[in-house]
Amino acid sequence: MTRLAARLPTLLLAAALAACGGGGSDSPGRAAPPSAAPPADASTAAARTHPFTLDTHVDIPLDFATPKVDPLDANLQVNLERMRRGGLDAAFFIVYVPQSARTADGYDKARDDALTKFAAIHRMTDELYPNLIELAYTPADVARIAAAGKLVAAIGIENGFVFGKDLALLDRYHELGARYVTLVHDGDNDLARSARPEPRLGDATDSTAGVTELGAAAIERMNRLGIMVDVSHGAKQTALDAMRLSRAPVIASHSGVAGVTKHPRNMDDETLLALRDDGGVIQVVAYDAYLRPQPDEELTATRELRERVLAGRSFEQLTPEQRAEYDAGLAEIRKRWPQASVRQLVDHIDYAVRLIGVDHVGISSDFGGGGGVVGWNDASETANVTAELRARGYGDEDIAKLWSGNLLRVWREVERVAAELAATR
Repeated sequence: MTRLAARLPTLLLAAALAACGGGGSDSPGRAAPPSAAPPADASTAAARTHPFTLDTHVDIPLDFATPKVDPLDANLQVNLERMRRGGLDAAFFIVYVPQSARTADGYDKARDDALTKFAAIHRMTDELYPNLIELAYTPADVARIAAAGKLVAAIGIENGFVFGKDLALLDRYHELGARYVTLVHDGDNDLARSARPEPRLGDATDSTAGVTELGAAAIERMNRLGIMVDVSHGAKQTALDAMRLSRAPVIASHSGVAGVTKHPRNMDDETLLALRDDGGVIQVVAYDAYLRPQPDEELTATRELRERVLAGRSFEQLTPEQRAEYDAGLAEIRKRWPQASVRQLVDHIDYAVRLIGVDHVGISSDFGGGGGVVGWNDASETANVTAELRARGYGDEDIAKLWSGNLLRVWREVERVAAELAATR
């Protein structure tokens, strides 16, 4: 029996949320909030026209929610107006730090940058736009906020490097709202092996390592706190180790499917089947490079662009002029090799659903971090994904699962395990 079958999770919250998305508009570009929560019935007209949509991965810049980058900024792929207009009801805003040297200075900077992003998300929800969006700490909060007609924010951490070797920081981040942690990013850290090791940081490219001893301790602490363990960006062995070590199901917050497109960041069939048996969920990501095969010439052109403009820096470290140069170079590349589309995104969803079942698949964008495809290039186009799912024959209940129900089911189970561990401690 799988972990999922043993737990018999319900879909009541997903059904309620699917009916809470609203619909229609009272002015151009802004959806009218519901006057009251509709009945918890995924077959209602509201559910058919607008399932409750939750995107598990939206990156923010370091100066988010400041005069430089307002959450209503038209240049953002995800801003509050685009969320309303496109029917994106909820999003995990991401506290991301790039991997750097594992030194005292590196750990301190990662922690400080993480706290800066936590503060930015709280500024958006608590100070700037509390009438438009609210921070959810639990799945119950998600339902309550949605029923009140507000957008829903949640927080995820991308890269366990933000707590270095100090696992006590996990408690602090949890208090600030972190509800999932991506163990590793590009480049190994002290917790786990990356799917894309960084030789410039001293990583061995031929290693078959997975989760470290410190990583195992971090997973145990995350289980006790009620934080979802995220295996995206991790090596295959990292994902398999995390599922073995975690007392609760794990997620892949933004990954593709290797059975459709081979890529180091995509999950192969063995890993997906293990994820199913673990009771977890893969959030299939709208990231061009993971959705379609790229010819060598395109890969070379992209690598040369990154080397020329980034020169070892992260996107957040670029000046506006450098970012404009990068965007212009990328536009030229895409003229020669067209970007993936919503149809290819749903190809990955289809494959995963056929392999591991609709209860273990979800959707994410990676907007702000390189995500975006033709047809879903910002939050205002979210309904196009739903339309493509309907065109493929997915019904209301399954679409509700894909857009939010499965992820919320895992989140509830992570909470249950944390409560159980607290009771038996």
